[in-house]
Order: sequence, then C-alpha cells, then structure tokens
Amino acid sequence: MKEATIQLKAKQVADLAQKFQEAESLVFVDHLGLTVAEITELRNKLYEKDCELHVIKNNILRRASKEVGYTGLDETFVGPSAVAFSKDATSASKIIYDFLKTNKKLEVKAGVVEGKVVDKDELKVLASLPDKNGMIAMLLSVLQAPIRNLACAIKAVSEKEA
Repeated sequence: MKEATIQLKAKQVADLAQKFQEAESLVFVDHLGLTVAEITELRNKLYEKDCELHVIKNNILRRASKEVGYTGLDETFVGPSAVAFSKDATSASKIIYDFLKTNKKLEVKAGVVEGKVVDKDELKVLASLPDKNGMIAMLLSVLQAPIRNLACAIKAVSEKEA
C-alpha cells in the first residue's frame, strides 16, 4: 500500500476518533436495503435534531473505536455500517427507532452512550425515555403539585365561607 494511502487512512481514523469523543451518543446501524430516498429522509430527520449519519468503512470504524477505548464492538462492524452521531444521549436513538416503525429494513446493531457500549435493547429503552426538556418539565410538575394542591384547598375553603 502506498504511503499516502496509509497516511490518509490514519487521518480518517484520527478524525473519526475525535468525532467519537465529541459525541454524547453513537448508534451503529445496518442500512442495507434502504433506498436513497429513505436514507435521505432519515438523514433529514437526524439533522433537524442536530445529529449526523455517516456511512463509514468497517475497518476505519473498528480502528477508531479501539483508539477511543470502546471494547466489544468488533462483531458490530460486520456488513454495511453507518453511524449516527448525537450531541445528547437520546436524540439519535429516538429518531432511529421512530424511523424503524415505518422502515423495517434498517437494523440497529449497537451503540455508545456517554462512553459506555450498549446493545440494541438498551438503546431501545433509551429511545423510549423523554428528552432532557421533557424530564425537566416532569420534575417541575411534580415539585409544583403540593403547592398547587394547597392553593386549590385554600381557594375551596374561601369559596365555602363566602
């Protein structure tokens, strides 16, 4: 192999390792069988939530994951592979699992969430969770409930006396 090709591949591995470290979560999928229009639709949905989908050679994926320290992904990088990068823990997995409801050809292989390698079942659980803003809203409603109930009780007592 030519020296220039080796240097190019080493740079690709280094760049991908950098992207792996910057991403909060990664989802590895098999996109075989999807049409160009379906992949474009998936990419557009991911871009709307500030995520990216890239088709990358398995050898590059394998080397970058080893460089970052993700173990247990070697069997994931068999056959066609694409990776979705997300800046939060749940966006990419939510979009991909929503896309799976209408397109059974896409197959989730595995993922990485906050530096931890997870299988497709764990990703499905994460996809079912509300996003950060949804969780904050749920917490605030739980915190407001006692005060709201007290205010309703005081209002009922004042209306009864009047």
